[in-house]
Amino acid sequence: MTSVVERIPGDRPVFSVEFMPPRDDADERRLWNAIRSLEGLDPAFVSVTYGAGGSNRDRTIRTTGRVVKETTLVSMAHLTAVDHSVAELRNVIGWYASLGIRNVLALRGDPPGDVMGEWVRHPEGLEYAEDLVRLVRELGDFCVGVSAFPYGHPRSADLDTDTEYLVRKLAAGADFAIAQLFFEAEDFLRMRDRVAARGCDALLLPGVMPLTTPKILSKTVELSGAPVPASIADRLEPLADDPAAFRAMGMDVTAEVSERLLAEGVPGLHFYTFNRAKATKEMVDRLGLVPSAPPASAVG
Repeated sequence: MTSVVERIPGDRPVFSVEFMPPRDDADERRLWNAIRSLEGLDPAFVSVTYGAGGSNRDRTIRTTGRVVKETTLVSMAHLTAVDHSVAELRNVIGWYASLGIRNVLALRGDPPGDVMGEWVRHPEGLEYAEDLVRLVRELGDFCVGVSAFPYGHPRSADLDTDTEYLVRKLAAGADFAIAQLFFEAEDFLRMRDRVAARGCDALLLPGVMPLTTPKILSKTVELSGAPVPASIADRLEPLADDPAAFRAMGMDVTAEVSERLLAEGVPGLHFYTFNRAKATKEMVDRLGLVPSAPPASAVG
């Protein structure tokens, strides 16, 4: 099984994509339309998220396994420590290994029901993401990723403290980190500088979500934990009632941020897809990440 880091050569930028496990049959069809649509563009890897408290655990395992068995894509599964004992975590990691999955994104995870609620460790579980990194490493030849927060994790006291936790996760054995959403390229680049200043040269990938609708813009605020900068709000908010104009401007904004990141030498862009392919296909084609991309699909 190819590892994520092997798929990011460094001599040219690549892209990767993130999917969510399907909630029902209709969602599963939508998801697999997106997967098939993007497969031909040869993303570096695809990841499948994991619900809070393991709520989507079985679907994550099943979907990630199907990607391994039925496609040519390199698959990465998410894993969180929320509401799991160490024994349960060992079982999940074992299931991943049995399915041929060798890439894992190790996350502490958010409290179920309220992402800003108090974190409570399972009495027989793990306290920190770095502990989960060590556990995954102990149980097999896995390539392990972790999350990074350009604005700092909501529970971190400040950016210096947050950077320390990120470096500790990487030092615990993580091979790379994927950044949560952010609005401006400088937000990611400043985080990269903070990590480098601590003597860490680990692979850092920025997370990107094309701003195609006001709902997606609001979701970016929720996931990033930061308000929309005035420079972006001034361009998008006047177009909220014109879907076509909003989408066109949102794609422009996303492309500008992505182009700046690529100019600054990021090795790849990780696209959050919400299980749809059209915007991601358009963006990677626009950025030249797939020079001979086929015509955009109507999916998404």
